[in-house]
Amino acid sequence: MDVINILIALLTIGFGAFGFLAPRYTASALDLATTQSTMGLSELRAGSGGLFVALGLWCLITGNPQAYFALGIAYIGAGAGRALSILLDKPPFKKALIFLGFEWGPAALLIWINWP
Repeated sequence: MDVINILIALLTIGFGAFGFLAPRYTASALDLATTQSTMGLSELRAGSGGLFVALGLWCLITGNPQAYFALGIAYIGAGAGRALSILLDKPPFKKALIFLGFEWGPAALLIWINWP
């Protein structure tokens, strides 16, 4: 079970690194576009990047099951936003469903194996 925790934390850091270090690439992958300012790039570095890098690193540094559980809760929240978007915004369904799987899959594992 520790291996699963570590792999998901590393995956989280990896995905977060794209938003943190390569926000233009991330924007392109997510079908986002900058408009009259670079605030969108700032948001990607913060919300899709640094936040997930920090969460993943904290899990690895502490090794605390509660930290991994909290990471699972973060993935639940991200997936809830994605599910609501699928219902209301009608994004490209297949792409959104794949992203949802990368959110709720790790969430389920992290919450199940680290339940307090």
